[in-house]
Amino acid sequence: MTGGFAFDSYAFGRIDRPMTQAVFIAYLAMAGASIGVLHRLESGTDKPDARTHAILVAATQFALGALLSGFCVFYIRSASIGSSWPFLLFMAAIFIGNEYFRAYASRLVFGALLFYFSLYSYAILLVPVVLARIGPMSFLISGAVAVAAFFFYMCALVWLGHGRYRAARKQIAAGMLAITALINAFYFAKIFPPLPLVLSDAGVYHSVKRVGRDYEVTAEDEPPRWRALFGTFPVVHVTPGEKLFLYSAVFAPSNLRTRIVHEWQWRNPAGDWTTEQRILVPIFGGREDGFRFYTSRSDPSAGQWRVNIATLDGRAVGRVRFSVEAVSKPPLLATRLLN
Repeated sequence: MTGGFAFDSYAFGRIDRPMTQAVFIAYLAMAGASIGVLHRLESGTDKPDARTHAILVAATQFALGALLSGFCVFYIRSASIGSSWPFLLFMAAIFIGNEYFRAYASRLVFGALLFYFSLYSYAILLVPVVLARIGPMSFLISGAVAVAAFFFYMCALVWLGHGRYRAARKQIAAGMLAITALINAFYFAKIFPPLPLVLSDAGVYHSVKRVGRDYEVTAEDEPPRWRALFGTFPVVHVTPGEKLFLYSAVFAPSNLRTRIVHEWQWRNPAGDWTTEQRILVPIFGGREDGFRFYTSRSDPSAGQWRVNIATLDGRAVGRVRFSVEAVSKPPLLATRLLN
C-alpha cells in the first residue's frame, strides 16, 4: 500500500497527538495540491509532459494512500468487528481501490471524490477531539465541516480550469451525495465505529480492586484467545452468592468526557439474550492506556453471558463473552496486577 505502515503506525499513534494532526493535514494538503495542479495542466492547451504527469499522479496516489492507511488504523482500532464489519468492508474497498485503479488517478472525478472521502473521514476524527464530545451532533458537525471544505476546494478547481470542471461537475456532485448518504446511513444504523473511543483491555474476573495506580484482579485460567474464534469462551466457576466483575479500559482523547454502558446479558433457555443489568459509567479521556473501570453482577445464573461495552446511543465499543458454571467449592484463582 502506498504510504507505508511503519511510518503510519508511529505518526498515527493517538488522535489527540499534535503530530497526528500535522501529518493528516500535510497529506490532505499534498493530495489537494497535486490534484489541483494536474487539473490546471490538463485544462490548458499545452498538456503536461509524461514525466510531470507521472510525478503528479504519484504524489496524489501517495498522499491519498497514506491518508486511507491512517484512517484504517483509527477506524479498525475503534470498531467492534461484530457490529461494524459492513463499514470496515467499505473502507477496505476504498483502500484497495486507491491501489488498483491507478489508471483513473489522473481523472478529475476519481481524484476529487477520493479527496472528499478523505476530508470527511478526517473531519469525523477531528471534530470530537476539538469539541471534546461525541454523539450525533458532533457527527453532523463533522459532515458540515467536510462539505464546506470541499465546496471551497471545488471553487478553487473552477478557477484552475472551468471547462474541465464543468464537464465533470455532475459526476462529482452525484458521487459526493452518494458518499455522504452512505456514511450517514452507516452512522445512524449504528454500524459506524464509536470514534474516537477505543477498547484497550477488558476481561471478567472473580474480584477487582484498586491498588495504588494499578488494579489487582483474580481469575481462573483462560483459554487461548484464538479459541474464541471457534466459539470457545472462558468458563467461570461461581459459588452461590458470589459476584463477578467486568473490568475494562477505554481510551478517549484528552479533555473528552462522556458516559458509556456495561450491559450484562444472559442467554435464556429459549436462546434469546436478555438484559439483566445496565450500568452507566463515566469516561474521562487522556490516559494513554485508557480510562479504567469495572462493574459487577451478583449471583449470576449458570449459562452463557456477555457484557456489551457501548456508547449511550448503542454503538459497540467492545464485548466480553463467557460462560458461568455453578460449583459448590471456590476454584483455584491466580492474582495479577493490571496497569
